[in-house]
This record gives sequence, C-alpha cells and structure tokens, in this order.
Amino acid sequence: MTDHTPDIDALAAELRELLGDRAVTTELRAREKASVDGAYLSPILAEQLPLGLADLVAFPTSAEQIAETIGAAVRHHVPITPRGKGTGNYGQGIPMQGGLVLDMSKARGVIEVGDGFITVEAGTPMVMIEQAANAAGQQILMYPSTAQSTIGGFLSGGSGGTGSIKHGSNHIGFVRALDVVHAVPDARLIHVEGTAAEPYVHTYGTLGIIARATLQLEPLQNWRGLYASFDTFDDALSVIREIGLLEPTPRLVSADLPVLANALPDDPAIPKDRASLRAILDADTVEAASALIFGAGGRIEDVREGAAASMKISMLSYNHPIEWLQKSDPGKYFHVEVAGDALVERIDEVHAIYNGGMLHIEAQHGRPIGMLAGIYESKEQVYAGFDALAAIGVGSHNPHHWEVDHEVERTRRLAADTDPEGLFNPGKLPAEGVAPVAGAGKVT
Repeated sequence: MTDHTPDIDALAAELRELLGDRAVTTELRAREKASVDGAYLSPILAEQLPLGLADLVAFPTSAEQIAETIGAAVRHHVPITPRGKGTGNYGQGIPMQGGLVLDMSKARGVIEVGDGFITVEAGTPMVMIEQAANAAGQQILMYPSTAQSTIGGFLSGGSGGTGSIKHGSNHIGFVRALDVVHAVPDARLIHVEGTAAEPYVHTYGTLGIIARATLQLEPLQNWRGLYASFDTFDDALSVIREIGLLEPTPRLVSADLPVLANALPDDPAIPKDRASLRAILDADTVEAASALIFGAGGRIEDVREGAAASMKISMLSYNHPIEWLQKSDPGKYFHVEVAGDALVERIDEVHAIYNGGMLHIEAQHGRPIGMLAGIYESKEQVYAGFDALAAIGVGSHNPHHWEVDHEVERTRRLAADTDPEGLFNPGKLPAEGVAPVAGAGKVT
C-alpha cells in the first residue's frame, strides 16, 4: 500500500533548496497570518474560527516556481492551499487541513500587453494590471471591488465587480488563456485557452492552481466618478436601473440608505443622513445621468476625474459598505447576497425580511443585485430568510460558507484527474452526495 502520509519536514527542506531559505517559513506568526481571511466578517463563520493552521508557507516568485512548489508538495503528499492577498471573506483561503499555504503574492509582474490582451503572473494586483492596460490605451473588462487583490485570487474566488454591468461574471469572456498547474508529482505549467480555461475560474483552486493569466482588454474610455445624494433611498432606487442602462455602459452604479452611507469613510461627496448614489460613468453620459438624478429630486455632489477617483468608488461597492457597517458596530450585522427587480419594486418587503434590514444595491448585468444586511440573531434566522426572499421574487446566495458552489459536478469530475489525491484546497470542494449549503447557488 502506498504511504500518503504528509511529510512536512521533507517538503520544507526541498522547498528551501528550490526557492531559497527566505521564501519558506514555518514560523508560527507567519503561519497564523497566512491562515486567515475576512471570514470573521460573517458571524456564522466567526463562531467556527479558527478553521485551520498552515504547517508551512512558501512564497514562489514566478509561474515556474509555483509549478515546482506544487510538484514538491504532491511528492510529499502535503495539502496545498493557494493564497493571493487574503482579501476573501468566507474562508475559501483557510488551510483547513494544515499543510502548505502557497502564497503567490510575490509572483507578480506584467509579461506582455498586446492589442486586446494582457498577460500577467498570478500574484499581480488588479490595480497594477489596470494601470498597465491604461498605459497602452486599453482597459481590463472588470476588476473586483478590492482593487488591490491579485488576479489569481480574483479568478479563483471572485465573480465580478467594476465592469460587470456590461461584461457579467469573470468566468465567461474575461479570460483568454491561463497557465495552470495540476496536483501531480511532475507538476508543470499547462496552457489552456478559451472555453478550456473556464472551468478553472471561480472554483477556489480545487481543480488546478492558476499561475499565469491572459486577460481580454478593450479600448480605454474616459471615465468620471459621479457622486449624488437623495432625500430618501426610494428616490435613489428610482433611477439606478436607468443609469445602469446608459450607453456607453457605466462601469459601476451603487446606492445606499442613509444609515449605510453614514458608515462609509468621511467624504464631502457623501453627505450625512442622505441616501448616496455613486457611479463610474463614461464622460459622454454624465449629462444624461445628471438629468435622471435631478429628475428624481437628487443632487450632484461631485464629479471626479482620473483612475484614482474610479478606484475609490470601486472600494465603496459590493461588500464594502456592509463591511464598513460591521466595523461601525462589530458583531451586530450579517448580510446575504440578493438579486432581482424586486429589490427596486418591493424594497419595503425586502427590508422587512430581516430585523434591521438594509440593502446596498448595484446596477448589474440584466437585473440589480445587492447585499442585504440585517441584525444577526442565529444561523437559523439567516437561512429562514432565503425562502422568504424567494417568495417576493428575490434571488439569494448564502455567502456564509467556503464550499465551491459554481459548476460543482463539473469541477468534481475534472478534479478526479487534475487532483487525484485531493490535495488542492481540501475542504472546499463538496464530496459527491453532500447536500448543498442552504441558499447557495441562486445568484451568480
């Protein structure tokens, strides 16, 4: 019988030979730092922490070193948890069976910018990729609200963000090619293109670890960051879909109730006790958006130019307003992800689903989406809300779990060949026959 007992000491020694002493650590503080993400923001997950502790951490500096590190770990039967900047919120990057945390944040760099594409290492921050594309008169199709996150992390764990109103989710059309690594003893870079690359996106590294990516680009647009405010959230809701439908398509349109807006970082363009709407608009649509806002009784607080202005608005979108709310009153709030026109048309009923209900809303590809916050009482209370939301026409997704819930059957089938020992991010790919997490998979 083959012995598959993990040999941490032997792996550490081999990795020091491969990467150098400074690129491998077993020091406790470093292992603890590499074993957490933003899961504490979920009260359901926070009750279960800590969920795992790495035995060692490695810091490869290139795609080739990523492959060499994975091959060594497989030969020593050590579980491998990939990590970028650790900005995920739901435990997907926690090493639940210990083993090796493969920190790829030092494997960064722009390899090539061409006509309609950019090739980068997996640890390259999204903001660096956007800057490189902009310098060539182009832009990436989308980037996550946490713009400092890495491309490997965004592809493995993210789904959309700034740019998704036009381009949807990152698993279709965003990636032109990937260099991935499978969990085999002679691991190497495997080049996949087009539809062959799609299964590796949004599956948390359980199918294969992304080491390098080639992304689709489009011509650079002249963006403006617009800030508006309204007397009421209903007034803001009345125009969010219309602004999202402007052409050229906005990159982002977000809105918050006064309570949520008050929790955001101080900014004169986000006045206290007023509903806030923020948008990243093509300069040619600012006049039309302003007319819609004025028509709904709102006022324009500011219009800002430059990439930094757009990035700042991005950092106030998606989960971020909820995180600021949670920071203002730790331990009180939770959120679920929601979608559908009922977020606009039946907002009072949406808010009533949970005690203290408050919606952060985003214009999105096809229909608005949002993050619905509530006052936390219990896991059962959170889960009971999913059926109540469905009853009023709101799709929901449960973010309070770490399991893959995108193309699970396909991922499991392919992973039988790409990861035969189950070493990639163990605990994240549900076993066959395991029931799905309540509320999972309804919003993508």
